[in-house]
Amino acid sequence: VGLHNHGFWRPKPLLDTARFTLSFNSQHRKNHQNSQALWKHEAVQKYLETLSKEYQQVSHQLSADSLNDFKQRALRRRCADLSPIAAAFQEIKEAEREVQELEAMCTELDSRDEKQLLQLALEEKESLDKKMNMLCRKLFQLLVPKEKYDRSPVILEVTAGRTTGGDICQQFTKEMFEMYQNYADYKCWTFDIVNYTPAEIGGLHHAAAHISGENVYRHLKYEGGTHRVQRIPETGMSSRMQRIHTGTMSVIILPQPEEVDVKVDPKDLRIDTFRARGAGGQHVNKTDSAVRIVHLPTGLAVECQQERSQQLNKEIALRTLRAKLYQQVIEKQLSQEQSARKLQLGTRAQSERIRTYNFTQDRVTDHRISYDARNIKEILSGKEALDKLINRLLEFAEIEAVTQYLENLQALEGGG
Repeated sequence: VGLHNHGFWRPKPLLDTARFTLSFNSQHRKNHQNSQALWKHEAVQKYLETLSKEYQQVSHQLSADSLNDFKQRALRRRCADLSPIAAAFQEIKEAEREVQELEAMCTELDSRDEKQLLQLALEEKESLDKKMNMLCRKLFQLLVPKEKYDRSPVILEVTAGRTTGGDICQQFTKEMFEMYQNYADYKCWTFDIVNYTPAEIGGLHHAAAHISGENVYRHLKYEGGTHRVQRIPETGMSSRMQRIHTGTMSVIILPQPEEVDVKVDPKDLRIDTFRARGAGGQHVNKTDSAVRIVHLPTGLAVECQQERSQQLNKEIALRTLRAKLYQQVIEKQLSQEQSARKLQLGTRAQSERIRTYNFTQDRVTDHRISYDARNIKEILSGKEALDKLINRLLEFAEIEAVTQYLENLQALEGGG
């Protein structure tokens, strides 16, 4: 959120939209493990007090009769921006006072006769703590403007990594693709498979899907990267030896705005047709319905075998190609040394992992936020457990954005 000399309050993007990975570079930031902890920071309190006072001033100015139309419109816009922040700030203050009153009461309830009353007070305090964290999260969501593509549908790509001895990468890639498919169903999104290249022994080499619905990119943007698996293979020599193997797979998330205005010259395209692979009934391997389109100037290639109709597959492939070309335009605008796609894909090395799925310990670890979740099957089912992990990532991203902004603000005030 930015304050300007001319009195106009405008949202300022606190999260760099080019960064598809989270990073906590200082111990200072690591101390803010949740929204409620960040709320207690002195700089946050000072900043929110300033915004609250400005809201009161703007509200008072709006009641004056001497304002011209231009200034009145500007003040109304400013008031509309500040109003939910000021309201959330006051709501948290009230909840905080309730917590302090309960804590004071708990210190006085120490006799045996008051044990039951103390238990009730502690339960009430626990409920208020949850409410406080929820309100703080809501406040920081107001402070951090939505990214440009948060509401956009996405192209999801999964690719098996490389490993020695076994097919755990291909099997894990299949499980991950099914996890995101189930998550789309859990969130009531539409999940359309664009390409599916199965491995020989029941796994998956590569697959792509178009996912559309409410705030798809917002929820999936931090899933892009290298995912590591540690497990004992179910088949082969390693399974009999009870030897743990490590493998990787990569996830790429590309936002696809509804209106993608990218002109593609038909002369720049090479269109090939081939027979579909994988499950699909009698139709599979009988006709050349699958389509591959190569954009010759850039070398980008996309495939689609979703539909039985070659024409429909061609249209879907063209739509995917335009999304990828549009992504290149976005990357150039962001002027980053590395593109978002490369940042997510990396080299598929284990050192670049964002998350580890350890089957022997039944644990999923997200290394960016040092978060552990138990019960891998629940995560891979793509429902509540995965949604909790994704929301944890979003909360940490909001905390990171607010913290970074306040650090920059303090540096400016200190002349740094």
